[in-house]
Amino acid sequence: MIRVVFMGSADLSATMLQRLVRETDTIQVVGCVTQPDKPAGRSKKLTPCACKAFVDQAGIPCLTPERVNAPESLARIAAWLPDVIVVVAYGQFLSKRLLDIPTMGCINIHLSLLPRYRGASPIHAALLAGDKVTGASAMLMDEGMDSGPVLMTSETAITPEDTLESLHDRLADMGADLLAKVLPLWAYFKVKPVRQDPALVTTAYKIKKSDGLLHWSDATEFSLRKIRAYTPWPSCYTFMPENHKSAGKMLKILAAEAYPVSVAETKLAPGTVLQASKTAVVVRTVDGALRLIKVQPEGGKPMDVAAWMCGNAVEKGMCFVTPPAPEHKPIEAYRRT
Repeated sequence: MIRVVFMGSADLSATMLQRLVRETDTIQVVGCVTQPDKPAGRSKKLTPCACKAFVDQAGIPCLTPERVNAPESLARIAAWLPDVIVVVAYGQFLSKRLLDIPTMGCINIHLSLLPRYRGASPIHAALLAGDKVTGASAMLMDEGMDSGPVLMTSETAITPEDTLESLHDRLADMGADLLAKVLPLWAYFKVKPVRQDPALVTTAYKIKKSDGLLHWSDATEFSLRKIRAYTPWPSCYTFMPENHKSAGKMLKILAAEAYPVSVAETKLAPGTVLQASKTAVVVRTVDGALRLIKVQPEGGKPMDVAAWMCGNAVEKGMCFVTPPAPEHKPIEAYRRT
């Protein structure tokens, strides 16, 4: 029986933890380390993350330290006598003293095909880059950022319909299957770590809310990737035209498709509304146009364009506003290397 201490805090962490707990023939989860309860909702009530909520119900010991590398935290983790520590989206740096506690090391599940997309936002990055394939990697942890040797990977195709939400959920399930498969193989010396090739390393930067600003001067293809990569968070957004009754208010673009333009329309500025009817709003980009399908006005709920147009009356010739953004990354920043 493999004694596992699990460390994680995100929803995908809980998916993988629940899968490990079901592997009762080979794996025993002897403890969980997660983040302290955080304020949630309008009431700001302290609320446990999904991992803590699960282990509380399952009767698994749980530790929620502010500083996981503090001596008292290390002592409590060591007292669980783990064979291996599994880390999935935990959110704190692990010191060498912590990494050295388990006899079989620490295994991380990272949702990309390492060494591609080390870092905080690998799923966003794969969608932004227009990758056709992504996956999950089981990696032995070292002191670097996602730089340890890889034990095993699992691949999936990225479909044209995939968004951040759909790809995240599929990869979370794949990662859970990968974790349940690799732990017994590693425990019984049936898998060999493979060093990552430094020449193939790319990094996925941490996404900020401001990254969702939609630049109508970007290429149509890249804007579509961005909408898929940032739905549902942080969402792509623009600002209403200056001559509209809701001038300056944010409009989230939740779904769109490419739309052809005429020769005359190519002379209009990016952001210009080319068509505005009850069934279609078409907006100029630098090399074509986007037909908006689903939007969310500031302070409102997600809705299709037909419902939104009933009370907004965007008109042909209006121009959506894109304020300057120094941190904007052009399409070249996301092309496959």
